[in-house]
Amino acid sequence: MNHRHIAAMLLRNLYLLRRSQYRAFSLFYWATVELFLWGFVTLWLKDIATPDARVNLVVTVIGALVFWDLFFRVQQSVTLAFLEDIWSRNMLNIFASPLKARELVLGYILLSLLFGFISFGFVAVLAALLYALKIWTLGFYILPFAVNLLFFGWALGFIILGITIRYGPSVEILAWSLPVLVQPMSAVFYPVSILPEPLQKVAQFIPTMHLFEGMRAVVLEGRFDVSHVVWASLLTAGYFALGIGFFYWMLSLARQRGLLSRLVTD
Repeated sequence: MNHRHIAAMLLRNLYLLRRSQYRAFSLFYWATVELFLWGFVTLWLKDIATPDARVNLVVTVIGALVFWDLFFRVQQSVTLAFLEDIWSRNMLNIFASPLKARELVLGYILLSLLFGFISFGFVAVLAALLYALKIWTLGFYILPFAVNLLFFGWALGFIILGITIRYGPSVEILAWSLPVLVQPMSAVFYPVSILPEPLQKVAQFIPTMHLFEGMRAVVLEGRFDVSHVVWASLLTAGYFALGIGFFYWMLSLARQRGLLSRLVTD
């Protein structure tokens, strides 16, 4: 593995970010809009709640939003970096270069980490200023949940890349729609018990459900639920292996069948 190839990938995307105000703006825009929207809704719900209500709505809702944005940004950074090369007709140049598949994977992961933490840091500071929510005071118990969110975001990202390689840019809508499809069963803003029973069973196989249920237990009950961490870690490891394996398989298949050209012709 050549670290210079990986650094070149990162540098290219950073140049794109520097030269395009829209790309830089997109790192903060949607997270800021959602933070204001959900923040005002949360404050209203808090005002009309009964005085003896024990649920801290600011921590549970806004805190969940901040961590969901981390997951979403990591997934988006992987898929959009790939789609940028498709939109700019640069994909054949990427695969004609000495860049190996594993260097491509690692480059996307490092890029998503950078963008993810930039966005996460911005939203966390904004939440502290607007709603006095200090994410860093939640303690180290949150760390395993956050790490699993990163890996599941990468897993979804590489699954989407594999599908895009196989079927072409026409399926790029998955880059935005797949996380939205997962969100209702992830129990981000509400307990999983709210879902209908059939959906609760499906949600058991989604790592983000265990992650947000576990984080709520830490925030509301001061209890670190090991079972949620174990299940989330096992599921995340499985999906991550599936995502990377699927990406490699689709890339190999595309090279054998000459499908890479459709990434610049469709």
